[in-house]
Amino acid sequence: MSDRFNEFMAQLKETHFTLSDYVDFPKVAANVEAISIKLNQLNYLIGQEDMDLAVRRLWDENPKVFSVLDVLIAVRAKDKKKAIDSYGSVHLVSDYFSSPELVIQFLNETGLAEVFRTKQIKNLVDYVFGIEVGLDSNARKNRGGHIMEDFVAKILTRNGLSFEQEVYYTEFPEIVKALGADNKRFDFVIRAQKKTYLIEANFYTGGGSKLNEVARSYSELAPKINAVPGYEFVWITDGIGWESARNKLEEAFAHIPNIYNLTNIVEFIKSIE
Repeated sequence: MSDRFNEFMAQLKETHFTLSDYVDFPKVAANVEAISIKLNQLNYLIGQEDMDLAVRRLWDENPKVFSVLDVLIAVRAKDKKKAIDSYGSVHLVSDYFSSPELVIQFLNETGLAEVFRTKQIKNLVDYVFGIEVGLDSNARKNRGGHIMEDFVAKILTRNGLSFEQEVYYTEFPEIVKALGADNKRFDFVIRAQKKTYLIEANFYTGGGSKLNEVARSYSELAPKINAVPGYEFVWITDGIGWESARNKLEEAFAHIPNIYNLTNIVEFIKSIE
């Protein structure tokens, strides 16, 4: 067991991101397209010497164009970001788009007025495309779990295995009896000839208390599932984050016979019956 665990730890990878995972360009393009008409109208402000007059003219033409100004400072309206003014009052960023006077204040205090005036930006559609790339890169952490699942799915598919994803345990009456009221959902289910494999997959690049909790939870879960004839619990996990929770993971090895990583997952595939 010690040799197997040490080999497992030596195989842990620094990342599971591929180049295509860094930026979701179709999503970026869709976000820009959704506000491109307003951005093109706001292009009127670029190069204007009298920004106050330009804002008021544009406001008279279409006040709704200013509703997308928040994205110019990498803020989304749905996030309800706030700012404090010189008088100590706190306002939603979106509150600044309710009058031409407040729009002018927003442009001046953010520095956008000078950026427009000096033409540091040539086209707001192109500028926002860049901002959206940056905002999307900040969302990488949220994509991490799905990336691991996608990675495992590709491996299973490449090896000719049929599987289901995100399956609730309530589909298996025998498992319901074993787990009780636990509303568990498995990342993958493989229904083979002799056994049904209930699989969890995750990847951790950083440490933290969550890893200890995950290891403890699966250590309790696995024996309950494995005690049911015809079912087997499988845990596919990877990432150098486990180095910070090495002891807890080693304890899990004593309770979970089937723990694999992205390197030795082939051993699991060969064992399916």
